Amino acid sequence: MSDADPRPSTYIQYGCGLSCPDGWLNFDSSPTLFMQRIPLIGRFVRRRGYEPFPRAVRYASVVKGLPVRDGQCTGVYCSHVLEHLALADFRVALRETFRCLGSGGTFRLVLPDFARYVRDYQDSTSETPSIDFVLSTALGQERRRRGIAAVLHALLSGSSHLSMWDERSLAHELRTVGFDGIRRARIGDSRDPRFAEVEAPNRWEGHLGMECTKP
Repeated sequence: MSDADPRPSTYIQYGCGLSCPDGWLNFDSSPTLFMQRIPLIGRFVRRRGYEPFPRAVRYASVVKGLPVRDGQCTGVYCSHVLEHLALADFRVALRETFRCLGSGGTFRLVLPDFARYVRDYQDSTSETPSIDFVLSTALGQERRRRGIAAVLHALLSGSSHLSMWDERSLAHELRTVGFDGIRRARIGDSRDPRFAEVEAPNRWEGHLGMECTKP
């Protein structure tokens, strides 16, 4: 790509949020980040209580294409990102991840475990299990926000889930793109120690982690 990053770093995380470790290329496509980088608008957004992104976080979308060369990366990581994408965009993101990785490169990801939510629903003793289910999975809302504040929140938060995944479905999608060595992962179990720099226990506990490699 013409705007490929020239630095030697070969590890990237996308949808990084406020996580910005040294030695990684950290990308996020949040509208909040975009607006915070606009001088006057950014001041307004910060006053609305949105925590500022670290300066080293770069604005880029895995769906529109990341500014790295084909096969440049040794490792790619994303945490609680892919469930916010519609199915078609999710598949684009997996193909883009595959493109960025070199042969033997590792992709690790973690997202909500739909199977766990289903088990919790089936085992629930609540009088409102369906309500609990849609609220806990972020597939539903308790109240619909209205007015300008609602529009701003919708633009900046991106908190709704547009897809949910279990291990079997996710493995199928990864395999379809071309990944192999697909397995369920636990925090800290990668052979590559660099992933310890981006993985956080609170992002993994109770969730679905996966690891795979590019042949």
